[in-house]
Amino acid sequence: MAVLEILKYPDPRLRQVAKPVEQVTEETRRIAESMAETMYAANGCGLAAPQVGIDARIFVIDTASEEETSQLQVFINPEIVATDGVQTWEEGCLSFPGASEEIRRAERVKVKALDQFGKPFELEATGLLAIALQHENDHLNGVLMIDKLNALRRRLVSRKVTRQLQEDASQS
Repeated sequence: MAVLEILKYPDPRLRQVAKPVEQVTEETRRIAESMAETMYAANGCGLAAPQVGIDARIFVIDTASEEETSQLQVFINPEIVATDGVQTWEEGCLSFPGASEEIRRAERVKVKALDQFGKPFELEATGLLAIALQHENDHLNGVLMIDKLNALRRRLVSRKVTRQLQEDASQS
């Protein structure tokens, strides 16, 4: 396992639609493990393969608080099959360092996916898990949280992220 580099906005690879995983293999499991390690190292609760430059429909999520036992979940070829209600949540994104915004999403979601062993499963979620599922699934489709904002908020977030990246680069 290795900590992978997280792509930052406006990297054009973040806009690509990820390809389905044809077969779940040992390599697929290694990718998911490295993604989980990367997510934990960055203090995130979700990470999609496109965010680390991997063209595959895979994401990992762990919404457990620091006091709780890890609840790592691997989603391969996920598909959101049902949504209901509306909620607003302050979201951040590992590809948008320093930015967080109020985003409207479905309150409840149902997703179908394969686990890291290729076994199909379904999951219904609310709260933070529902938000994370929608956020990471968007990444697989080249959709970013900034796309959920109005034009003014998009410009402000873009500037904030650009400043943060320049600040990070000057400290390196």
